[in-house]
Amino acid sequence: MCFFMRLIMLHRLLQTGLLFAAAILPSHAAGLEQSDWDALLKKHVVVLRGGQVTQVDYAGFKTDRAALQQYLAATSGVGRPEFDRWSKPEQLAFLLNAYNAWTVELILTAYPDISSIKDLGSLLQSPWKKRFIPLLNKTRSLDNIEHGLIRGSGRYNEPRVHFAANCASIGCPALRPEAYVAERLDVQLDDATRKFLSDRSRNRLDGDALKVSSIFKWYRGDFEQGWRGANSLGSFLALYREALGLSAESANRLAAGKMDIDFLNYDWRPNAASGKGGKW
Repeated sequence: MCFFMRLIMLHRLLQTGLLFAAAILPSHAAGLEQSDWDALLKKHVVVLRGGQVTQVDYAGFKTDRAALQQYLAATSGVGRPEFDRWSKPEQLAFLLNAYNAWTVELILTAYPDISSIKDLGSLLQSPWKKRFIPLLNKTRSLDNIEHGLIRGSGRYNEPRVHFAANCASIGCPALRPEAYVAERLDVQLDDATRKFLSDRSRNRLDGDALKVSSIFKWYRGDFEQGWRGANSLGSFLALYREALGLSAESANRLAAGKMDIDFLNYDWRPNAASGKGGKW
């Protein structure tokens, strides 16, 4: 056999080997498999008002806590080098799912003997600053995931994460009844944003002023960093004028800074499904 024929055969063998290796790589090689978390959400999240609001069956989650903890162990098994090889949508979907799942786990550590997630903090430390989450080779807090890995990383410039990360309270945007996945992340984030903004209990036009959730006060800067051309809070909100129920004229005034924006009080009562026992 001539030298060149041997090279051709070797090349074909290498191609075959690479294809085989790609076929048997674990699913989290391209982002963590989310089917277990997805199944738990579909089972224990109650959808109300067309998805503007959801309630969480924490009693049901407690019954399925072993399955939840198995998923959490899978999130903890992802190392930072592996995570850094993923695409940005894969990273962001992973972080949002991890944040929401670990929040549920935090609630379950005391459920049903609490009346708010704030009960899990102390005078010196909020529940969001507790370091109890083994993730990406460090022990982290919920704040570290949200404000460090997501908002503070500089990787994503994605203000819609504020409508995807859930804090187990009525004032929070709904806990989505499905896992976030990279291939549909943009659609999922946009849907979450529209549903939250269309909820008149948390965002509404009142006379000549737009009254919106305190989320927009706390994280105003995130909405003013040029996402889809929005360099002010008003211009971001104007992008979603239909969800807010604004006319084109009102949206133009809002984007131009000619409409007052007021912030509503945040409701820290639990987002628990009614009739599920305990203080919740």
